[in-house]
Amino acid sequence: MSWIQKLVETYDNCQSMIGVEGKDTPLLPIFHTTQKAQIEIALDKEGNFLRANVIPNEDARTIIPCTEQSGGRTSGPAAHPLCDKLQYVAQDYKKYGGSKKPYFSLYSDELEKWCLSAYSNPKIEAVYQYITKGSVIEDLIAEQVLVANEQGRLEEDKKKYDRENIPPIFGLLEKQEDAFIRWLVEIPGDPEARLWRDQSVWNDWIKYYSTLDADSNLCYITGENSRLTKNNPAKLRNDGDKAKIISANDSSGFTFRGRFTTGEEAASIGTIPSQKAHFALRWLIAKQGYRKGDQAVVAWATNGKEIPSPTSDLFEILGFEEMTEDQKRKDYTAQEQATRLRNRIAGYGKEIDATTDIVVMGLDSATPGRASITFYRQLNGSDFLERINNWHEDCSWIHTYRSVEEEDVPTGKKKKRYPPFIGAPAPKDIAEALYGNRIDEKLRAATINRLLPCIIDGQPVPRDMVETAVRQASNRAGKEYWEWNKTLSIACSLYKNYYRKERFTMSLDQDRNTRDYLYGRLLALAESLEEWALQESNEKRETNAARLMQRFSERPYSTWQTIELSLSPYKSRLGGKSKKRQRMIDEVVSQFETNDFLNDKKLTGEFLLGYHCQRAYLRTLVVQNNLEENNNEENN
Repeated sequence: MSWIQKLVETYDNCQSMIGVEGKDTPLLPIFHTTQKAQIEIALDKEGNFLRANVIPNEDARTIIPCTEQSGGRTSGPAAHPLCDKLQYVAQDYKKYGGSKKPYFSLYSDELEKWCLSAYSNPKIEAVYQYITKGSVIEDLIAEQVLVANEQGRLEEDKKKYDRENIPPIFGLLEKQEDAFIRWLVEIPGDPEARLWRDQSVWNDWIKYYSTLDADSNLCYITGENSRLTKNNPAKLRNDGDKAKIISANDSSGFTFRGRFTTGEEAASIGTIPSQKAHFALRWLIAKQGYRKGDQAVVAWATNGKEIPSPTSDLFEILGFEEMTEDQKRKDYTAQEQATRLRNRIAGYGKEIDATTDIVVMGLDSATPGRASITFYRQLNGSDFLERINNWHEDCSWIHTYRSVEEEDVPTGKKKKRYPPFIGAPAPKDIAEALYGNRIDEKLRAATINRLLPCIIDGQPVPRDMVETAVRQASNRAGKEYWEWNKTLSIACSLYKNYYRKERFTMSLDQDRNTRDYLYGRLLALAESLEEWALQESNEKRETNAARLMQRFSERPYSTWQTIELSLSPYKSRLGGKSKKRQRMIDEVVSQFETNDFLNDKKLTGEFLLGYHCQRAYLRTLVVQNNLEENNNEENN
């Protein structure tokens, strides 16, 4: 239960964030939940109808009071005490053709009890006075928020309207009767009419609901006798998420029967600790977690301070603007980028001392209604930051697959630029490099789960992943150039991580004379020479070196003979200009031990490192030659 304790601690440390609006899910007050509302109704303080309107989708998220039952309801009836769907709120629901069972009595009874308590509120009383008039749908039709057909019932056929004249409510819902209602109560002198944003309404509901009788027993979280929860909150990963981490519904399936009589015997958790923990987790996932399908991964500091995400690459940690602004300078170096990462990690360290608890948690779903914790680690602040820094250093390589949109000054149009960045690739990008962009969601989630111990515990990347990445990078067939280039740099990252004791460098190591590294250099030189010749004659096709790359990785000596013979016409086409490139090939060949060069054994992933480094070195030479030519022209 330590994860619940840490989340409760986080919730208590982040009280100032409760209800703060933003693009993400807010941190909720206890005994509240969120729903997406489609209609808001404005009343005066006497409960008279003023107006109503359809809510734009971007403003639909609404904080509402809830009971323990309604907060976790799925298909069974359980009324929210203030805001709810028409079948709960509208007494005239059946009169206007509602097809579902009406639950107005459940809703009105819940609201009446609140109004009669010592924690009532004038705005709540206004809502109660209005709903007892029984004219909710009638007023909404008169206001043209809902649409009635010729029989005076709610229109069900949205297809009868053309696109230009379709009522706004049909732009949000398939059926009008599914509309969710929220309230405004306008009282002179009170600046907050929105009940879903009124903290006095939140506090009155919390005080009232806390006084209601409920079963109490030993809470496993606090160690005290307190009100126990029977229905833990859902909606952890998004507003439509019905999966729960803690559930003791044993009416079918018989999960614990034979061991326990009731769910409380398995685990008894207080209502308030449960709500705090689940609300904090939901807020953290929305604010700083990784979410894809049913999987969610989140890391947080219990003191509420910002920390780097373990599932982010350097671009996300440093920020797109900061990265691209630096790289516009011609003298910007890779060393500066590594220094910037260390400085950023050190900056986090100023906010997070060695005693601060950091928690990393992964969630996934086995079924739509059940979520499980697939990964959990608890570390102190200094250890966490050190491991994040080590991951980016051990897995660092030059990547160019992240893009930013910039405005082209002459045309004014947006264009993509791919600035290089150095560091570890994000786990989601590693999964795509291993299994393709159309990877199955379960396989993606499993891959990320296997990578988390590498990031958090410092374990090497699994060997099978390294071999898969090398195999994918060696096989260029069927891949777009950008996709293969991304796979290549990620394969180099993973290989460097697995063989970290070798201390491979990202720059060309001209003194390294291992067989695989040298063969990778040869392939890059041959490819470069042929590309040069093709550009001279304006030909656009794949080079022989690129086409034979997979075969080269399996039988390097015999394939090199084929590639070298195919270079003859390109050498002739370039003439004396290719002599420097030919001399570089000869120098690399001369570094081989005789037996190594003649060995046709399959290459390891090290050849990709030599290949990638040699390509980068050749591009640097081209840039330098162009600069020298421009300087000579200016001087002349």
